[in-house]
Amino acid sequence: MRLNKLTDGFGAEADEISPNFREVWDAFFASQVLVFRQQIFTPSAFLDFGRQFGRPEPHVIDQFHHPEHADILTLSNVKKDGEPTGLADAGTYFHTDYSYLDIPARATLLYSIEVPKKGGDTLFADQYAAYDGLPSSMKKRIEGLVGMHHYGNRDDQDKASRTVASVLSEDQEKKLNWVRHPIARRHPVTGRTALYAVSGSSFGIEGMPEDEAIDLLDELKSHATQQKYQCRLRYGVGDVVIWDNASLLHSATLTDPDDPRTLWRITVKEERRTS
Repeated sequence: MRLNKLTDGFGAEADEISPNFREVWDAFFASQVLVFRQQIFTPSAFLDFGRQFGRPEPHVIDQFHHPEHADILTLSNVKKDGEPTGLADAGTYFHTDYSYLDIPARATLLYSIEVPKKGGDTLFADQYAAYDGLPSSMKKRIEGLVGMHHYGNRDDQDKASRTVASVLSEDQEKKLNWVRHPIARRHPVTGRTALYAVSGSSFGIEGMPEDEAIDLLDELKSHATQQKYQCRLRYGVGDVVIWDNASLLHSATLTDPDDPRTLWRITVKEERRTS
């Protein structure tokens, strides 16, 4: 399995999926974003591949689970008989998947079924590099601080907005609670320290006044999402993209609602809580 780098810092495109999964596993954690182009997967085969990375967790928005497998979420702006067939504007702001859960996501896998004529890229921001790039005074300031997380987008809570977190039903909201994660978090596999979910689901800092906490989180977000830490990924039909949620922020990009786009998504969780 040969790799071509996507940027000087992180991300890689592989020429094939190695039959030796350990090779895929190692390349994934080394690259943070791993891309396989022009794959052919049935829903069952895609799920079998995803399960090698960990235990899939069905998304709380259960109305868009794949009809054959609840562990697959359909992302799509396509409508059938006037009704949406998938989640249309998922995560169009920098965030970390499942950071609103006590045991968060390890990996997210996307399989591209239908690609729009324009747009639909994913932006990634390297949170290892963002942490390493902090002044020593800021590293010391955030050491031991714990972020308070809930489902949503701290910067946009207007349910009518296209950049709000996908709106939950009342029953879905009841399934979620506040959770805690370190702001400077040790990666559970690599052991490296990364900034964790400073954009998106972080709404406060434990033991800190709200205004002070938001100011600090916004300062960290501004730093962590700088262009120098980013990689933009463009999709083709059949592409499989896997990313490491513990070391990245990512953001979908908005597309024309009338320009069809469809993907399958699997998100697998970490094995245990880490600090």
